[in-house]
Amino acid sequence: MRKIALLVILIISSIQFAPGQGLYSPGQPSDDGRFAASTKQVNQFFRRFNAEESQDGKKRYYSNDAEYRSTDLRKKFLDILFDNETSSIEAALKKEFVIDVIDEEQPKYLDFHQGEWFAEVQTTFKYQGKSENVTLFMKLQPEGLGYEWVIERVGFEPFQKYFDKDSGSKKQFLHPLSHELDFMNLRRAFQENPKPESYTPTDYEPDYLTLFLYEIKKGHFKFENVTDLKFHFFQIDNWYFELAQFNRPGFNTGWLISNLVKLQEGDEEAVLKYIYDQK
Repeated sequence: MRKIALLVILIISSIQFAPGQGLYSPGQPSDDGRFAASTKQVNQFFRRFNAEESQDGKKRYYSNDAEYRSTDLRKKFLDILFDNETSSIEAALKKEFVIDVIDEEQPKYLDFHQGEWFAEVQTTFKYQGKSENVTLFMKLQPEGLGYEWVIERVGFEPFQKYFDKDSGSKKQFLHPLSHELDFMNLRRAFQENPKPESYTPTDYEPDYLTLFLYEIKKGHFKFENVTDLKFHFFQIDNWYFELAQFNRPGFNTGWLISNLVKLQEGDEEAVLKYIYDQK
């Protein structure tokens, strides 16, 4: 728990002002420059991260193009793919990440279909007469000749509160000799204990997705809206970064890296736990 808390502090505390930078000089037409500098789509973020399109975004580069995955072009793109206005990613950490990504012997690229990245979709649903926040964690999976987005996990605070399993001396249990009584003590256990999850294995985790789908099929959840969207990336070995959208004036806009963490052994599991368990 202490390690998770330290990671959470590291993630949250990565916020420091840095000047916005861009591919275009102030002398160029401001409207055209801003439009071209903005990373308008997530797919474009992938292309720019890998240097698979021109600086103005008008031409797609393929393996037979001279500029395809050019190191110099990647440096220029990576410089504008960070939120340089509001996030607190330290300059030294960003520099270390960029050096690692563009390493001449082992450059690292993003692959849309590779996995190890997923979407966090903030939504609202009508539930029991009021609007509630529901977090959907979604991933891409192969389907037929292509791919599809699927819901992998659900975060819903009322579900999390509902399954609040006791531990230690507070936890109710079935006596190890219950089988000699033909488990007749189950009647008392289920009638008197409001937490039947007490009688589950130590490693039991509630399946909120199944419960969520059941409630939808029963008509208890009514979709209202998508309120926010961001992406979590673990594709680059030993690194985690978060991708968020920024709509604001200037050049440093669109889909940008808003969080960056260097991972040590075991850190990925801790970061994932924080992402999934946050209220």
